[in-house]
Amino acid sequence: MAFGSFNPQRQPSMMSDINVTPMVDVMLVLLVIFIITAPMLTHSVKLDLPQAQAAASEQHADMVSIAVDAKGVVYWNDEAVDDGALGDLMADAALLNPQPELQLRADKNTRYEVVAQVMAAAQSRGLTKLGFVTDPVKEKK
Repeated sequence: MAFGSFNPQRQPSMMSDINVTPMVDVMLVLLVIFIITAPMLTHSVKLDLPQAQAAASEQHADMVSIAVDAKGVVYWNDEAVDDGALGDLMADAALLNPQPELQLRADKNTRYEVVAQVMAAAQSRGLTKLGFVTDPVKEKK
């Protein structure tokens, strides 16, 4: 590498080498930062959600309906339950073979916090099948 010399009579020549070491250092630092921060940015409840389908699925015997109204009251198969009873019912359902599918119906004015708590409770009890029930969009004529 030519940095220059102490000879004043010598004409300075053009440096044709590009020093990529600082660029590589910056890229490695950025890579390490992204590797460390990426897992911290994902805060989600991991559930096996079904794919969206155009046709309505038929009701099977091994399905449980969980409804949440606008006030945050949770219903297990159309019966109001509190948080403790909901956890017990979910734990019992997780032990069944085959596991029932939970169909979650929530009022559109329900706080997301209540829905997230129901989903987290299902995951922590070992239930892996969860479906969201919505009304189909009516086409305007």
